[in-house]
Amino acid sequence: MLRLHAPQVLGALVRRYGHFAAAEDAVQEALLAAARQWPADGVPGNPRGWLIRVASRRLTDTLRAEEARARREETALRLEPRDPKAAPAEDDTLTLLFLCCDPVLAPAARIALTLRAVGGLTTAEIARAHLVPEATMAQRISRAKARLRATGADQPFRPPAARDRDARLASVLQVLYLIFNEGYTATSGPALHRADLAREAIRLTRAARRLLPREGAVTGLLALMLLTEARSAARTGPDGELVPLDEQDRGRWDRAAIAEGTALVAEALIEGPPGPYQLQAAIAALHDEATAPGTTDWPQILALYDVLVTKTPDPMAELGRVVALAMVEGPEAGLAALTALEPRLPDSHRLPAVRAHLLERTGAHRAAADAYRTAARRTLSLPERRYLQTRAARLDP
Repeated sequence: MLRLHAPQVLGALVRRYGHFAAAEDAVQEALLAAARQWPADGVPGNPRGWLIRVASRRLTDTLRAEEARARREETALRLEPRDPKAAPAEDDTLTLLFLCCDPVLAPAARIALTLRAVGGLTTAEIARAHLVPEATMAQRISRAKARLRATGADQPFRPPAARDRDARLASVLQVLYLIFNEGYTATSGPALHRADLAREAIRLTRAARRLLPREGAVTGLLALMLLTEARSAARTGPDGELVPLDEQDRGRWDRAAIAEGTALVAEALIEGPPGPYQLQAAIAALHDEATAPGTTDWPQILALYDVLVTKTPDPMAELGRVVALAMVEGPEAGLAALTALEPRLPDSHRLPAVRAHLLERTGAHRAAADAYRTAARRTLSLPERRYLQTRAARLDP
């Protein structure tokens, strides 16, 4: 509940007082106060109004202290909350998303600030999700807020103009997808899946879609997340080991999420020309609809990848196309296409992993084992490394 209200409370404060950085700190203090007080006293009848009232007091106290050095009495009167019990009608979640994903910030800073200001996560929670010390994450967030303040990006607090919205929306969706991907397949650490990050990305994308229900890219991204996350329960074995797609128990896939995602794909595809998110969601739907690996519609998936690679420069889309090509035309065709892609993915573990699978299919077991070991050395994910090492060991003479 607290996270649901966090962006709306922050938006109300920034709209009323400005001072995004100080307002964000005040909202965090109000959330902590609620976390301590509500379990004992009960949730107030108007939780959003309660949070706004408490955060407003914290913020005005801060601003009064800052202004007191110059004109204490005048600023105190001006900053008095006009009606602290009232909850404003505006929902500023989308405006906050646009602000936190401002192009003046580095991608890592956008993600951290989005999780804190819009997601309502504490600095400690964000630090744990990114496997960095809390002090490091606090500095990252502080620098991001300082950057917004220095560039004037947080003033005035309002949605971007229509001419800037498309470009800014692309940045918002990119950040949400990065958060989801890190949750679905952690790039480092002992766990393959960080469910909290994946759920948070889906929740924020749902919020974006409520505000922009006619944007095909938003609908497509939500569908892609749901259809991908639907397989998460079957991706790991009893000891946390990675289970590849063609070996997963499809009875463990989340059918409700697949149904919702499939319906969203259909909706997204009629909302306009399909973009990268809609196309990837359509590919994910084809995987999810297959009742067994042998029933996967690989020709249709390859056709979708053929369109996708014309719309995005992402080399990972090219790599996905290579896999589909190999499934349709054979591993030799996939290996030939992979060679052309290698300069664009010089350090990725995924390219040698795909090469290893294709070499294994051709019967070149020694070369496949070498490729598996190359991929294992490059990944920082322990479950992926163990999986690749196991595959290599199976092929040893």
